[in-house]
Amino acid sequence: MFKEIFYDWGGINTWLFHAINDLHNQILDRLMLLGTQIGSHTLFPFYITLIVLVATLWTNRTAALDIGNGHKLTMRWLVTLSIFCVAYVLDGVFLMWAKHYFDYPRPPLALPPGSVHIVGEAEYHQSLPSGHASFAMLVVASLWPMFNRWQKWAAVAFVAWVGMSRIVVGAHFPADILAGWLTALSIVLLSRAIAIRFLTRLHETTGENDA
Repeated sequence: MFKEIFYDWGGINTWLFHAINDLHNQILDRLMLLGTQIGSHTLFPFYITLIVLVATLWTNRTAALDIGNGHKLTMRWLVTLSIFCVAYVLDGVFLMWAKHYFDYPRPPLALPPGSVHIVGEAEYHQSLPSGHASFAMLVVASLWPMFNRWQKWAAVAFVAWVGMSRIVVGAHFPADILAGWLTALSIVLLSRAIAIRFLTRLHETTGENDA
């Protein structure tokens, strides 16, 4: 009953998969394969390095103009990076558990042979949730407070690109993508709430000691 209601969606999950997976040509396939590649959680070292470099350049430039704002920006980046790292670990643990617990078949195994358009290497097991969609959401949700308006639009496009790519290449159903997005977002929000509570408590304790 759980699978029928929350995963199959009365057949809509499969129908939507075919509607998206059937949209393909040579250029689109390459674009979607790239989306899959950049959404891999194995790229965490690359992403964290890039983010640290951007944060360093940004804070140094701000501090050169206004040391006060530079200090505030540095603290915001430290909190953001901490949330990103903690959420990455928590998300990884959850994904390992969820994939083994549900162990839903991926489209090439769940659907009739020849009905799935596959780009790259075929995958058959542990479909729920999508690790790629989860990691893309993890990156964006963690960095969201640091983005300006146009960066937020680009970030949303990035999340959609990675998620869509997993359907186009034949690796996941839409329900897998949605589950990956929601779990990663929840973990980031939880990590941020804990971090803010911890920092608030630390500030209060420091203030009491100074007094």
